[in-house]
Amino acid sequence: MLDALEKRTGKRPGTTVIVDRGMAYEQNLEQIRQRGYHYLVAARQPERNEWLAELESEDGWEEVVRTPSPQNPFQKKTRVEIKRRQKDGVVYILCRSEGREEKDRAIREKQAEKLLRDLGKLQQRVGKGRLKQEQKIQQAIGRLQERYPRVARYYAIEYDAGDKRLAWQELTEKKTLAQKLDGSYVLKTDRQDLSTEEIWRTYILLTRVEDAFRDLKSPLMERPIFHHLQNRTQTHIFLCVLAYHLLAAIEQRFLQAGVHTSWSTLRQHLSTHQVVTVVLHEAGSRQVLKIRKATNPEAVHREIYATLRIPADIMKPLKTWELQTSSDEKNLKL
Repeated sequence: MLDALEKRTGKRPGTTVIVDRGMAYEQNLEQIRQRGYHYLVAARQPERNEWLAELESEDGWEEVVRTPSPQNPFQKKTRVEIKRRQKDGVVYILCRSEGREEKDRAIREKQAEKLLRDLGKLQQRVGKGRLKQEQKIQQAIGRLQERYPRVARYYAIEYDAGDKRLAWQELTEKKTLAQKLDGSYVLKTDRQDLSTEEIWRTYILLTRVEDAFRDLKSPLMERPIFHHLQNRTQTHIFLCVLAYHLLAAIEQRFLQAGVHTSWSTLRQHLSTHQVVTVVLHEAGSRQVLKIRKATNPEAVHREIYATLRIPADIMKPLKTWELQTSSDEKNLKL
């Protein structure tokens, strides 16, 4: 990745590379330093645990002033607090976020529910003898741990080959620690010249990129992404970059028109302009006419399309004749 960046932009010593937590291994950071670059990353779970006492302490926190959008003065920004610490020449920024606390808790509870449900299913398969080989049972346990890594660490899952019984137990201490860390995260960087707030705001730029990826990939059904194949990985990266360019271009077009807004707000407005399918049954025939067309755009939709300089009629009606199937008949009766 560093080679590709240098090929595109040239080698620029002193550049800061922002890295996602999933890539924040020391080996990767060392490669960044060897190139003469700085790094800014979110610390991994073990490092965050080391700062638990500081995260719980109420001393030294400063609130980040987050100004609502000029177009939406009633917008509510979640409270974010940050604290600066230093260790072995590395700057650590401890962060607490109200919005993230709710998100962390919701994600963990949802994953825990799914993990326990799938463990119950696996337990039934083992109990009824549908899965007998110990090796395959251990592989099934491993797949569940990989599927739910956020919560699997809080459960001790064991298979007793003698009794042919699968059981699990909640690791209460680990789970309690995780609950204490809800909404908190730790950033680290070798940049000594940036203020505490500058470090936080710089890293948060990464979330804009991630939002762009998510907004484009989901409608394109580019999920799940199987990263073990090279061509799929390259396609995934291409779509991610395309998504970010589209998001940035759309927001820039509105800024040029003097409108301060975000893609998430625009997407919310546009979600009410939909495409529908009208099904008409021809009397005395098994044929049906399907008309695919967009609903009439409202004023807010037309304003968005005008700013983006694209037609408000997003598609021409598409008419197709099809032979009526049994499922179509049932739907038409309903």
